[in-house]
Amino acid sequence: MTQNESAPGYNIAAVEAWIAANVADLAPPFAWTQLEGGHSNLTYALVDQDGRRAVVRRPPEGELLPKAHDMGREFKVISALGPTPVPVPTAYAYCEDPDITGAHFYVMSLVDGRALYNNEDSVAHLDEGARAEAGMAFIDTLAALHSVDPSQVGLGDLGRHDGYVSRQLRTWYGSWDASKGAADYDDRRLHELHRYLVANLPEQGPAKVVHGDFGLHNCMFNPDGSVAAVLDWEIATLGDPLADLGYAINAWGEPGSAQALTPDGATQAPGFAQPEVLVDRYAHLTGRDLSGLGYYTAFNHFKTACILHGVYARYRLGQKSTEGVDMDLLLERVVASLERGCSGIETNT
Repeated sequence: MTQNESAPGYNIAAVEAWIAANVADLAPPFAWTQLEGGHSNLTYALVDQDGRRAVVRRPPEGELLPKAHDMGREFKVISALGPTPVPVPTAYAYCEDPDITGAHFYVMSLVDGRALYNNEDSVAHLDEGARAEAGMAFIDTLAALHSVDPSQVGLGDLGRHDGYVSRQLRTWYGSWDASKGAADYDDRRLHELHRYLVANLPEQGPAKVVHGDFGLHNCMFNPDGSVAAVLDWEIATLGDPLADLGYAINAWGEPGSAQALTPDGATQAPGFAQPEVLVDRYAHLTGRDLSGLGYYTAFNHFKTACILHGVYARYRLGQKSTEGVDMDLLLERVVASLERGCSGIETNT
């Protein structure tokens, strides 16, 4: 965290006046400290004169893509999930008046804990026993999320109740096609994988709240390995819970594996459970049939390849600075995702 006398993106005086009028038990002026962690949204810890703490969060400055960085969606989701077993920060207040500071923003509780981005984070924050507990807590939290009835908590209108994977396939295949010129890279395996996924689309069961980016990097862990809160709900919607599970398992990786997509990933530290242990636990907790999980892991490898391909294209176009970026490694990760996706469908056929 870096303490700031100014906070880019925020009119401090206007925001503090708004919080004073709309959030009980917080009394400006605040000490503003930027929260780091790789998120593009502008997120600051606030501490008032009595030591009471909160977080304020708004989108990045500049022109945004439609539906990107949806603070209203995040606030709605954490407000609705607050009374459920899913651990989330407490939602305090949402400001939809862009005149206050140039964008919508919201205020929530500050949750102690630490997200795990890499092996170093895991080793520094959790001992080996706590890492074992973290794996169980991680999958228990995902199972709890997928056990929530959206309509019962006011999230029945969060998204469409059907066609989640088919829409995702259409979106990300379109992204690959749009990016292949700038990336100067196409791959027949991507198109073969897309054809397989479209032809073998599973029937979706009842729609559940899906996080969309459920990983250790978006969970705050206590030192004992328990999950203090799940963060970053801006792309949450209604959809197929097995797509969420497939993503989580892909990102988890094999502890100690030299073949992991991210060799310095958080689960490479000793102590974390093997992915199949998490899958068995999820099946036990939810009662879901996971015999078709291979489809969803292949789907998520496809999606990851398309996302990374788009990022690679934007770097090549000069839309993002390549300083410190290993472009060859980025392209290798695209290829590795495709190889894993194709391997998954070969296993299924």
